[in-house]
Amino acid sequence: MPGSPPGTPPGAPAAASTAAPAPAAAPSGGADVQAREQTVGAATALLDDYQPGDTFFASPSRTLLARGAGLRVPHGRAPLSDRVADTLGTAREQGLAAPFVVGAVPFASNEPVALTVPGTARWAPPLRQDPLIALPAKTPSGGPWQMRPVPGPEAYAESVGEAVRRLERGDLDKVVLARTLELRSSADLDTPAMVQRLARRDPRGYTFAMPTGPGRTLLGASPELLLSRRGRHIVANPLAGSARRSADVAEDVRAAAALLESAKDLHEHAVVVQAVRDALGPLCSDLFVPPQPTLVRTATMWHLSTTVSGELAPAAARRPQPTSLDLALALHPTPAVCGTPTGPARGLIGELEPFDRGFFTGMVGWSDERGDGEWVVTIRCAEAEGRSLRLYAGAGVVQASVPASETEETAAKFRTFLDAVGAEL
Repeated sequence: MPGSPPGTPPGAPAAASTAAPAPAAAPSGGADVQAREQTVGAATALLDDYQPGDTFFASPSRTLLARGAGLRVPHGRAPLSDRVADTLGTAREQGLAAPFVVGAVPFASNEPVALTVPGTARWAPPLRQDPLIALPAKTPSGGPWQMRPVPGPEAYAESVGEAVRRLERGDLDKVVLARTLELRSSADLDTPAMVQRLARRDPRGYTFAMPTGPGRTLLGASPELLLSRRGRHIVANPLAGSARRSADVAEDVRAAAALLESAKDLHEHAVVVQAVRDALGPLCSDLFVPPQPTLVRTATMWHLSTTVSGELAPAAARRPQPTSLDLALALHPTPAVCGTPTGPARGLIGELEPFDRGFFTGMVGWSDERGDGEWVVTIRCAEAEGRSLRLYAGAGVVQASVPASETEETAAKFRTFLDAVGAEL
């Protein structure tokens, strides 16, 4: 129901903390059996019920299926947090017991958001707890696919080379350059099957499908938690520094080990972690930042990962606690998707990328009237419209970057979505 609080899915056990970028330890003994019995089919039922126009969001802590737009957050000059607060207040006045907003925020702060208070919402435990998620997903209908890279690999490599020259000149420290792959099918797109493939391939990650306009859907499987808040507890999980995975086990292990020792990738990661520390530190009474990154993996990539956790400073009369959206906006865009310093990086992106990012490298998620919520970096995604898909992938460029290597990295990142549609690059 629309008034069901996000923290307590109706008809399901209490969800794990939103402040958990990785799965929590499973209960043992009889509790584990009871938990499994309660969650069998609950999350996959929402996945199976998804239809174009719905909002689907799955994280390591919960699964959401929402329908209808009870209220939309308007575009305007007022800060986004204020517009969201006003929209939630209106929803409360209209009788919703526990309103929340869900949707997508674009890369550029001056563009319209796609955030709504849904008409109805169903919550369930996370997909990773549902044994039925292991069942295979069918291959989506559609194809054969016509593909057009924008820019092409050679032009993208030239842009990376130009960015390296600017970095060597001292114009900035890092920039993230993206490219797109436009796919067109002769048949209608099967977006529910695409969402199924994305979710079943990595049920421990963040799978989403969000309407972003009439006939348009943003869908993807992001590995990166931007910010979660539950009460005073917050978590951010920045990822930066990547390596392509291999089907050969020995080669896959070598790639992971090399990533942990790569000076270029460790520097790129450190820049992002420092930005998160700088943004969250003044807002927290306690903030823990591990001294070294660890590795996380998706089906196609290895990533350097740091889990930053903390406790917000107590609220005061003149300093209320920031909401999950406030905190996410304080981080957005991180150097992992834009660069540093942010202004020069944005300028270079506008100069070198021959397309509008739209919602790519923005954020998707939800926030309730208490300020709790989860926001995920919008990567490993595509936008579907009509019979067309536009895929996005980016790579972080620093002085040590090699254009050919960054081009290969973006090709590897396209694999997440190409696999979801059954296409070959």
